[in-house]
Amino acid sequence: MAIALTAEHEAAMRAHAERDYPDECCGLLLGQFESDGAKRVVETLPISNAREEGARRRRFLIRPEEWLAGERRARQQGLEIIGFYHSHPDHPAVPSSYDLEHALPIYSYIIVAVEHGAARDLRSWQMRDDRSQFDEEEIVKGV
Repeated sequence: MAIALTAEHEAAMRAHAERDYPDECCGLLLGQFESDGAKRVVETLPISNAREEGARRRRFLIRPEEWLAGERRARQQGLEIIGFYHSHPDHPAVPSSYDLEHALPIYSYIIVAVEHGAARDLRSWQMRDDRSQFDEEEIVKGV
C-alpha cells in the first residue's frame, strides 16, 4: 500500500493544519487509484470542519454537500476521491478509535500531527477490509 503526493500537497496539508490549530482541520484527497493498488494524489481540497464549536479540537465532520461538491470537482477532472486528511492537534499522527469507527476501507487517511501550532509528523493509513484496524501506507513523495 502506497500513496504518492508532491511536496506541494504535503505543504498545503501542513499549512491547513497549522491554520486551523487548535481545532482539527480536514480535507479531501483527489486523485487516482492506480492499477497496482497504489493511489496518486492530484489535488488536496480543504474542507471546513462542520463539528460544533466545542468538539472541533478532537473531531472533524465533513458535510454531505461538501463531500458531493468534492466528488463533482473530482469527476470534472477525471479523478476520484481517494482519501481524506485531517490533523491531530497536540496528538500523534496515529488513527484514534474514533477514526477507526468512522473510516471506510480503500481510502487513504493522512493525519498531520500539530504540536503547539506547528505541523510535525505526517503519516498515511488505510483501513483493513475487515475494518479491524488501520495499516500504515508508504508515502511516496515528489511524484
